[in-house]
Amino acid sequence: QVQLVESGGGLVQPGGSLRLSCAASRSIGIIYAMAWYRQAPGNQRELVARITNSGTATYVSSVKGRFTISRDNAKNTVTLQMNSLKPEDTAVYYCNGDPESSAWGQGTQVTVSS
Repeated sequence: QVQLVESGGGLVQPGGSLRLSCAASRSIGIIYAMAWYRQAPGNQRELVARITNSGTATYVSSVKGRFTISRDNAKNTVTLQMNSLKPEDTAVYYCNGDPESSAWGQGTQVTVSS
């Protein structure tokens, strides 16, 4: 089973940017769709962005135009570029396939606050 390690989170002011990375322990080329999810305290985990093997990306409406997902099957990585961050983007961010597998990583904390 693939293992996923997320990194790149941190504390940023509103309007700032962060770039999250997800490294997989084996090839993600066999996974049709990879995705970034997030979970804020007291909330359910939600899918934020999704990208297929052909590069088709989709986003939840709240991040559309601000976040960009990409994947590099050769490097087994998935990236989430987050711009114009808002306090409501504060959450722990995870990557996984879509549909998700049981192989959740530890996530990376993103905190947007002044």
